[in-house]
Amino acid sequence: MLLKKLEEMARRYEEVNALIQDPNLIKDQKRYKDVMREHSHLTEVMEAYKEYKEVLQGIEDAKILITEEEDHDMKEMAREELHELEERQPKLEENLKFLLIPPDPLEEKNIIVEIRSGTGGDEATLFAAELFRMYTRYADMKGWKYEVMDASETEVGGYKEISFSISGKFVYGSLRYESGVHRVQRVPVTESQGRVQTSAVTVAVLPEAEETEIDIKPEEVRVDVMRAGGPGGQCVNTTDSAVRLTHIPTGIVVIQQDEKSQTKNKAKAWRILRARLFDFYESKKNAERAAARKSMVGSGDRSERIRTYNFPQNRVTDHRINLTVYKLDQFMQGYCDEIIDALGVYAKEEQLKEATASQQ
Repeated sequence: MLLKKLEEMARRYEEVNALIQDPNLIKDQKRYKDVMREHSHLTEVMEAYKEYKEVLQGIEDAKILITEEEDHDMKEMAREELHELEERQPKLEENLKFLLIPPDPLEEKNIIVEIRSGTGGDEATLFAAELFRMYTRYADMKGWKYEVMDASETEVGGYKEISFSISGKFVYGSLRYESGVHRVQRVPVTESQGRVQTSAVTVAVLPEAEETEIDIKPEEVRVDVMRAGGPGGQCVNTTDSAVRLTHIPTGIVVIQQDEKSQTKNKAKAWRILRARLFDFYESKKNAERAAARKSMVGSGDRSERIRTYNFPQNRVTDHRINLTVYKLDQFMQGYCDEIIDALGVYAKEEQLKEATASQQ
């Protein structure tokens, strides 16, 4: 079954190689991106397939030598080589099975992250600010760029909510599983008796949509302008620079007031609205499939508790994959790969199980 699938992909690789030579391809930018993405994936598969074929051939050659060679030393060398190659074979097969899973085109997208404080009052807003710093440090380490879209600061230095974009290579693919409720357990700075408090913050990770990817009819969006407000309701702007967009069919509302310019606020608001609508329609599209099987890494529901940050024990636990690491101090500094990578591997394993089950 594996070899049959690989031969099919080899034929498709030849077809795609011919396609990218066509000078007319670049005229259709969407198709060009799709073809180049498929070519990149198939190239990776073909490189692994080439190595796998070499190992299979090596095993065959070593078996022939052991059977037909009369020289004792040559037989021993062939046995050693056979042993080494047979150890490599299952690892290569496992890797190929993962590579055969088609890449999600959303994985390459840039994202908009929305962090909102939940239960816990001031402590929740402070933790929202810490999560923002954690993600931006992680972005710095990856060489990604980020930009604050909007922020509602509190008097204690936290955020009621903050939204920011992250752009770079494989951003959504890396952070897509961060959506959900992040719970923090620690002694708040305002707590005089040293009691541990539990607070919660909600994170939403939205793939950023291109204008051509989602059709928003102007008549379906109500645009209101108003004066921007600061912490505690104080007015921070004497001009009508804040913008509120209401998408009438879905009821999605975006308020943008971070910039002093109404034009800039409107541009950012449209970016956020496109991302929220794209996420809304993608979620709707995937709802039936998600209901028909066990979710890969949680439901993606914004209300689902996905992770606990326990400061007294220096512990961070991801509840979806039952992984606990006692490096919370490092995790909050942006060293998040251990859990983020484990989530990605788990999701691939679940996809592989699903693909295998559907073929039986």
